[in-house]
Amino acid sequence: MSLSVPTMAAIRFGYGLRPGEAPVQGNNDLLGQLKAVGQSPPRFPVGGIEARRKQIADLQQGLHDLRRVADGPTRRQRRDVLQKSVEHSFKQDLNARLLQAVLSPNGFHERLATFWTNHFATSASKSLQMRLVVPLYEAEAIRPHINGRFADLLRSATEHPAMLIYLDQVLSLGPDSAGGLSKKKGLNENLGRELLELHTLGAGSGYTQADVRAAAMVLTGLTTDRLDVDMVFQPSISEPGSQKVLGVNYGSVRRSPRDFLSLLDDLAANPKTAQHICRKLVVHFISDQPPDDIIAAMTAAWKRTDGDLTSIYAAMLDNPAAWANPGAKARQPFDFVVAGLRALNDEGGDGDVGRFFEAYGNDDVTDTQAMTDDDPAAAKTRKATQTMMAIGQGALRRMGQPMWEPPSPAGFEESFSVWITASQLAERLRWARRASAQFGQGLDPREFLKATLADAARDDTIRVVSQAPSKISGLMLALASPEFNRR
Repeated sequence: MSLSVPTMAAIRFGYGLRPGEAPVQGNNDLLGQLKAVGQSPPRFPVGGIEARRKQIADLQQGLHDLRRVADGPTRRQRRDVLQKSVEHSFKQDLNARLLQAVLSPNGFHERLATFWTNHFATSASKSLQMRLVVPLYEAEAIRPHINGRFADLLRSATEHPAMLIYLDQVLSLGPDSAGGLSKKKGLNENLGRELLELHTLGAGSGYTQADVRAAAMVLTGLTTDRLDVDMVFQPSISEPGSQKVLGVNYGSVRRSPRDFLSLLDDLAANPKTAQHICRKLVVHFISDQPPDDIIAAMTAAWKRTDGDLTSIYAAMLDNPAAWANPGAKARQPFDFVVAGLRALNDEGGDGDVGRFFEAYGNDDVTDTQAMTDDDPAAAKTRKATQTMMAIGQGALRRMGQPMWEPPSPAGFEESFSVWITASQLAERLRWARRASAQFGQGLDPREFLKATLADAARDDTIRVVSQAPSKISGLMLALASPEFNRR
């Protein structure tokens, strides 16, 4: 089965078709999205980057002050206030991140942002401060660089406080540095290991444990400021002397940031990094068994352009195999939920997805359990908030892909078998029923199917949806169809 270019472009390389939105016509339109986004900030972190930095500093000061309070009810109460404030901000960011993908006309750009945030994975569950730092990380360290050079993206992600905290680089001291000797603490190899294994060369690429340790040594000194949680380089905790990584020496008696930056640049330019990254891109977008000729074309573009990511994406899109075998990939839970909400965000329906999430996700209602049942307004808000959780973040958690909380530094899995299982399909069916009832009133299932799947809809799916006993059932069956769960 072959699909039209607009349908394939939307489903395989974006977040699906949306009623009323002009379809993408091909490669140039997809690549044009990278330029169209420009410097426009994402919807998160809510309040903007500068406000978030102040919020992080305020949290750090609050936690610092809390340490001076004796253990007891007062300390617990103040800690609870800080916790609730951070969790409220995190909930706002989660909803804003979901809406960013749902409402953006630049689906390819959004997919790339999700890919790179997962490639350079961090987790908001690491600590309280990370609930504020991780949304900032995607907004300022990942998104601005996804159409530039890989070397710049690598540096931006590695240096960001989210990465330094998540991989415990803030705990790493050169064993023979002044700080390491005085504090009797030593090296943490996490960042050095993941830098080689996950972020650049890839597992099985030939590096050794000695290379991991040496890379971790080169990275010593890279840490964060305790109050502002911003990246700083501290020579006093940086391991002195030269370190050899993959046969190259970095550093001398006195260490400087130039040493770890040179290491990052060399890793970015390594042919094995190009092979690893290009393969991951093809696995993400096209097939769990990536065609060798696409990878070869992308690595050639990498070498020719010094890792210019836009040129690498273009090499992928230019290959005919990138547009073949529709449905080879499973839509991950986030893809599925975003695609479903985009499809249901139709002016013909009774519910507006954007207004609903903004009204009940970014308000000041944080304790719905405290609302009394005899207050109609409170009951309405509680029900709407519960619905929002069931359709948004709660659903993603039940499906195994909570936003900004990957299970490990390797990020979320990509393979079809992980996401298309009996339990997954049961959760997706429940989600489709709930979302259709909330946002699908007034929509015709047959027109809905035509608008959201176009020529990807199979004859048996068209028949089943057309024969559904009710409109809501028809919408649910369209969202639960094999075509809608694949890309």
